[in-house]
Amino acid sequence: MEHLSLKRKITIMIAVMAAMFFASINQTITSTAMPRIIAILDGMDYYTWTINIYLLTSTIATILVGKLSDIFGRKPFLLLGILLFMIGAFLTGTSSDVFQFITYRGIQGIGAGVIQSIAFIAVGDLFAPRERGKWMGMLTAVFGFSSVLGPTLGGYLVDHMDWHWLFWLFLPLGIVAFIMIMVLFPRVDRKVGVKIDYIGSAFLTTAIVPMLLAFSWAGTQYAWGSWQILGLLALTFVSGAIFIFVETRAVNPIMPLSLFKNSVVTISNIIGFIMNFGMMGALVYLSFFVQGVLGISPTYAGYVTMPMSLVMVITSALAGQWIAKSGKYKRYALIGIPFMIVGMGIMVIMNSVVLAVLSMIVFGLGLGLAMPVFSLATQNAVPHSELGAVTATSQLFRNLGGTIGIAVMGTVMSNSLTNNLASALHSESLAGLAGMDPKISQQMLAFANPKMLMNKPLIDQTQAALPADAQPLFIQMIDSIRGALGDTLSTVFLTGAIVTFLSFVLVFFLKELPLRTSNQTAGHTKQTADKDGGKQLAPALDKA
Repeated sequence: MEHLSLKRKITIMIAVMAAMFFASINQTITSTAMPRIIAILDGMDYYTWTINIYLLTSTIATILVGKLSDIFGRKPFLLLGILLFMIGAFLTGTSSDVFQFITYRGIQGIGAGVIQSIAFIAVGDLFAPRERGKWMGMLTAVFGFSSVLGPTLGGYLVDHMDWHWLFWLFLPLGIVAFIMIMVLFPRVDRKVGVKIDYIGSAFLTTAIVPMLLAFSWAGTQYAWGSWQILGLLALTFVSGAIFIFVETRAVNPIMPLSLFKNSVVTISNIIGFIMNFGMMGALVYLSFFVQGVLGISPTYAGYVTMPMSLVMVITSALAGQWIAKSGKYKRYALIGIPFMIVGMGIMVIMNSVVLAVLSMIVFGLGLGLAMPVFSLATQNAVPHSELGAVTATSQLFRNLGGTIGIAVMGTVMSNSLTNNLASALHSESLAGLAGMDPKISQQMLAFANPKMLMNKPLIDQTQAALPADAQPLFIQMIDSIRGALGDTLSTVFLTGAIVTFLSFVLVFFLKELPLRTSNQTAGHTKQTADKDGGKQLAPALDKA
């Protein structure tokens, strides 16, 4: 598609960005509202699953669609992704219990994985690496804009309307995006005679799913040393070994292992995994802090996270322009990741709305600078024929990092919370609970679960229904539980900062190859960056 006119390329990118915005706004609109929704569905014990299932299904879809789109073309998969996302969003809004909610969110995740993967692959199809930076920055800005609008709108809707409308409100936008892709996106003929790697796809799936389940359940549903967790990890190991064996013999592997001989691809993927591990593992609990510890309603919680998104929109768009102009990208990761770490450091000590907003601004600045770098680096390091596979592989590692990070941080939170909550409830200031009427004390102790702090209207309603002499003790108990949750989340944020620091160290080992000015490559350019020493590859590509 590189031969298309600039005007046609821009119209295609508008259609792609419309699809990207549809998927991202439906994801971000639930961020501040999710704790309230799950509390209404009486499923707080499954809170992490509402997030994990989305990431799990999107991860599987992302890696499978990458190579398949190299064979069948991008258009049919992008249309399928939008359609699945619309179906999932509609069904999620009809959920009557948390299990239906989780199932339908899984369908949404499949659609989101397809849309996200194809959007970034399409940039690689349309533009040479030297031009891709600004368009990847634009896609990041689209996600950032949805992150500005989504949380605030979601908080307002869940406070003033039935929560089901969060999933139905933007369905018309999905129809518009579907029509735009149908009309504007060019169709590419299927590559004739290319075999599909069904066996590799199956074993890749059976390796990823049990691994994510193991990390999601370990430390919560089951002990880390239980037969359930060990069995899942064993299944992951066996399926992974078979997958590697199959891929070395596959004619057209779903994930070419030769990609990992390229140091740029390998290091970028590891950085993406670690960075998302720390970032997602910490940020997913930010709403818990803002609503649970600071006691802010979902509507105003959206305003707290808004600065991060605004700064990310601006910096990602600027970084894309700077990369396109200079042809350099590594420096933006070296600048951006430290800002992310500092932002997480502020989260560790934050005890007010002001510090929460400051942490969001600093974190958003770093995120906007660093986010476009690693997709661009991997795409630039391989021939265009491997574009779909390498882009999907990069997103696989990022999604795995985010999913496992959420699970591990959940275990960190659970273990820390048990000790902090026990200390809070056995303090001398709450000794009066023992001498109260058993029915009243039981009603009050129901809020000893910090997740109940997410439902502020219920707290206010319970407080108003208590006898006058019990209300001060109830308020004191709620404050103690908020304090315990705050101390726990500080530990989570600190863990995220430490993990993110590891990704910063790895950036120094990332070779920076000059950005190519064409998508056309010769056969010998499939040599790895390591063989060429990171110096001979790019000139050869430019000359081709």
